[in-house]
Order: sequence, then structure tokens, then C-alpha cells
Amino acid sequence: MSLDISFNLQREDFAMHVELILPETGVTAIFGPSGSGKTTLLRAIAGLENIPDSKVMFKGQCWQSNSSFVPTHLRPIGYVFQEPSLFPHLTIRQNLEYGLSRVAEKDRRVSLDNAVELLDIGHLLKRQPHTLSGGEQQRVAIARALALSPLLLLMDEPLSSLDNKLKQEILPYLETLHRELTIPVLYVSHATDEVARLADTLVILKAGEILGSGPIQDMLTRLDLPLSHRHDAETLIHGTVINTDPEFGLTSMTCGDLVFTVPGNTLAPGTNTRLRIAAHDVSLTLEKQTGTSIQNIFPATVVELQTENHAQIMVKLQLEDIPLLARLTRKSVEELAIKPGIQVYAQIKSVAVLA
Repeated sequence: MSLDISFNLQREDFAMHVELILPETGVTAIFGPSGSGKTTLLRAIAGLENIPDSKVMFKGQCWQSNSSFVPTHLRPIGYVFQEPSLFPHLTIRQNLEYGLSRVAEKDRRVSLDNAVELLDIGHLLKRQPHTLSGGEQQRVAIARALALSPLLLLMDEPLSSLDNKLKQEILPYLETLHRELTIPVLYVSHATDEVARLADTLVILKAGEILGSGPIQDMLTRLDLPLSHRHDAETLIHGTVINTDPEFGLTSMTCGDLVFTVPGNTLAPGTNTRLRIAAHDVSLTLEKQTGTSIQNIFPATVVELQTENHAQIMVKLQLEDIPLLARLTRKSVEELAIKPGIQVYAQIKSVAVLA
């Protein structure tokens, strides 16, 4: 484990209690509504909040304890804020080079050229910040953080100030960083679409308390956590393309021993991606149906039920080792006698590919 954090913060209008051990690889999303403590947690890890009686350990190194405190500039981190905060009087290249003087040559694991290539900003290097779009400025800010060759990258809602079009432009670059770099990332967000596309691990915060943390597939489908009861409750599944059907514009993907048919045929065989299945797109039958337009029908076991309101019930299923959510009417649950332990068939009306 790479990151071990614990602290108790008490302010006049806000209290926060944290005990977390986070993995040393991949993207960990810190998720929660405004005011839940997401940014406070990130600032504590960065050393921007000196909280008494706190502990921050990173790969066995103590950054913070009751008796010691490593200042922010000596912690091997990169920090991307909500706003790009580029130096307006410097060119883009000069902005990128600004922090390199404090990184010794032997510690430069990400070259400036590599950061520029990953974020596709080579054509911007001679320009001034004010001539760039908001999305371009944020890509530069991310490249600047990477150029410091951090051992840990902290990102505080880096897309929150962008409109949806610019946000969709930047997400593929963040996915590229996820695939190609081994730097662990803590990614603060309150947007489920960003979390679904980027996160491997999910930490859910509410009013300064950690409601749960673990692999994102588990966090999205735990019925004791709020994400499984949102109107857009969903399941995420990791899949690998096995073949495409150009005639009908379809792709076949394996997820464990299951084979899903999904729309689109632009991904090459062997491509790893994520599938998103909305709970309202899953229905259940007691017998496998024939003569149906639904392509994805799998045997499943009912694991758990939880009433959402007078009319609807959320059902958690198990497809082999894959958890799956289905939002059903209470009437359907009663008529089919759905209860934990019974065998059913899950009919999945729609599957989205998160490319």
C-alpha cells in the first residue's frame, strides 16, 4: 500500500474524520457532493493543511505525524487545481519549464517532451496562456504537473470549470495518462461520468465521513452506499474486444467467461475498455426468453434487494463474479417472487462502451 492517511479535523462549522489506506497504482477517485471534504483531504495529503494529530505515509515515508511535517515543496507530488493558474507573462514552454529547476536530473522520470506528447500540446509551446482555450490551458496545467516527475499526482476537480464539450475533449487525454503512466493518481470529482471512465478505486465522502472505499465496481453496486440509489445507478464491467461485425455495426467483448454484444465496431480486437450498464436497462425473467430483440441475456443469482420507494426496488445480482444492478417495480418483484438466492435471467437492454 502506498498511501496511509488518518486525521481528525474539527472546525467551527465542519468536522472530518479520515482513516484510509489507498493502493499504489491506478486512479483513486475521491467522490462526494460539495462540502463533503474532498478538497480538504487532498490538501492534507499535499501538506497544504497542517492538521494536528494527523498521519500521512507514502510508500513507507512519513510526510506528516505528530512529531514531523514535510512541507509541500519537498513532497514528490504534482497538483492540478480546478483552475489552470498559468503564469500569464510566460509562454507555454516557459510555464512547463518553471518547476523543473527543483527536480534533480536523476529524479526526472517523466521528460518534458513526454508530458508534451501525452497531452498533445506541442503546437502550443510558443503561445501565451491568454490565447488558449480553457481546455488547452488545463492540458498545459496537467503537463506542468507531470513534468515535475511526481510519485503521486493530485487532481482537484480539473474539469469542473469547463463546459461539457471541452470536458469531453480532455477526458481521452486523462485516459491516456491512466494507460501509459505508472504514477498513482488521486482524482477529486463530483461527476459520475468522470469517475466511471477513469477510476479504479473509489472513496465516497459525505459530510466529512468516509462512507466506503474499494474497487469501483464494488462501490457502485453496494446497496448500502448512495451511488447505487441514484437515478443513474449503474454497473461497470471491464471487457476485452474479441471481434467486430461490420455488417451490423456490432462488437463482441469478453468479460470473464461472458460475451457481451455492444453497438459500434471501431475498437480493434484485443482492446481493453469498460462497459456501463444502467440499472434501469436490466430486466429479469425466471426462464430464458426466445424471440426477443435483446442481445445480452445471462443467467444470474439474486444477491440482495433494497426498497427505493413505494414503487421501485433495487436488486443486486451476481453474473459469475460480476455484480449487476437492476431497478425493478415492486409489483414485478412480488409477482416473480424475486428474493435472495433464486436463479433468474438478466436481460440487458443497452450496454454503453466507455472508450
